[in-house]
Amino acid sequence: MSTVPSHRLETPSLSPPLERPSWWQRNHLRIAPWLFLAPAISLFLLYVIAPIFQSISISFHDWDGLGQARFIGFGNYVELWHDPDFWKALQNNLIWLVGFLVAVPAGLALALFLNQQVFGIRLVKSLFFFPFVISQVVIGLVFSWFYDPTNGLLFHVLHFFGVAPVAVLSDEKWVTYGIVFAGIYPQIAYCMILYLTGLNNLRPDLIEAARLDGAKGWRMLWHVVLPQLRPATFIAVVVTIVGSLRSFDMISIMTQGGPYGSSRVLAYYMYEKALSEYGFRMGYGTAIATVLFLIMLIYIVFVLTRIYRQEKEQD
Repeated sequence: MSTVPSHRLETPSLSPPLERPSWWQRNHLRIAPWLFLAPAISLFLLYVIAPIFQSISISFHDWDGLGQARFIGFGNYVELWHDPDFWKALQNNLIWLVGFLVAVPAGLALALFLNQQVFGIRLVKSLFFFPFVISQVVIGLVFSWFYDPTNGLLFHVLHFFGVAPVAVLSDEKWVTYGIVFAGIYPQIAYCMILYLTGLNNLRPDLIEAARLDGAKGWRMLWHVVLPQLRPATFIAVVVTIVGSLRSFDMISIMTQGGPYGSSRVLAYYMYEKALSEYGFRMGYGTAIATVLFLIMLIYIVFVLTRIYRQEKEQD
């Protein structure tokens, strides 16, 4: 009698059917980041984006902030075009922009000077860092005393050299430059901090290789150091330009837009027209704010484009 081999009698074990992954299991890696970002995005849309569009909408109306708003189309912008005070404020903004850019090379020079390994350099660094910590209001008050034409430090310096005193904050030709000089003071300290951070992250192997090739002085700075400080330079320029365009507090403290409106910038002129006792013209003030926003938007788009291109080059 023939027997069937035992291995033929065994029945194969049935594996449980594979469960189809759920929709969340298939997509959670893409959706989870957006869930974490949702609260921040909601607040950004509510408190930043929505007010921007609301301000642009108000700029097409004649409104005092309390009564009924009257739609006038581009009437506020037409009035801006023919407003000499607006063009003076825009000119002052350009002076702030050009003057503030001096803070970038000045901050680099201070950082190179302070990046030394000598006794007491930390104390010197803290003294140069001090202006960045002080409030803008305090700096404005200090420089107002500095420019005092009767007993200020500038008066005594000019008197020592036999030069007649200059009332900087009362002179229409010099007032804007005097305020810009006061504003540059803390901005230089900020740029210095950025460059000190960058200098601490320099690659020592590139420095040693350049020294072996005979590079020193300006050649070392231009060809080895500055290329490695490009990220710090980019941030310093961006922050400096944005700070120059949104300047307000120094003008409010030192001159309040005077004399005769010669030191106004767009931000302060917007405040005067919309909120001060001279105006309460919310529509006209928001039209000024919209122009300032468009100027900054053009620059921000340029910056984001540069960042995107740099990221693609690194990839």
